[in-house]
Amino acid sequence: MSKKSSETPATQWLKKHHVSFTEHVYEYAAKGGANDAAHKLGVDPHVTIKTLIMEDEKKQPLVILMHGDQEVSTKNLARQTGAKHIQPCDPATAQRHSGYLVGGTSPFGTRKALPVWVQHTILSLDTIYINGGKRGMLLQLNPQVLTQQLAAEPVDVALD
Repeated sequence: MSKKSSETPATQWLKKHHVSFTEHVYEYAAKGGANDAAHKLGVDPHVTIKTLIMEDEKKQPLVILMHGDQEVSTKNLARQTGAKHIQPCDPATAQRHSGYLVGGTSPFGTRKALPVWVQHTILSLDTIYINGGKRGMLLQLNPQVLTQQLAAEPVDVALD
């Protein structure tokens, strides 16, 4: 599975919860995002999942998981989560909430327990690649882990 050198709060959390995963390391590029990671790993960007830290009008943080090749409609996300307004957190705020550097954010093992929302179409994939808690490392796992272990709530918030 993983070596000590690649242990992160995310991999530790997954092991503690007996979740099966494989690590995939690639050369991280600033601002490369999920599409760059997918290209470097030779996988479809649709199965690479972005972990985005956002906040509502009360500055309450939340996680939204989206396909690497799609964008989030914050208007639809607000409507479906009962918020008046949702916007992305600035990088420093996102790091404070999650405990991860932007570009290495994982929904697993966050510093604070955050509500997690997932684009519903992710749950029908056979496998996903999601950040493992550091830049340049994705974890391949079953998407059902998102609802079973994180209690992620499905939403339909992909921009057309």
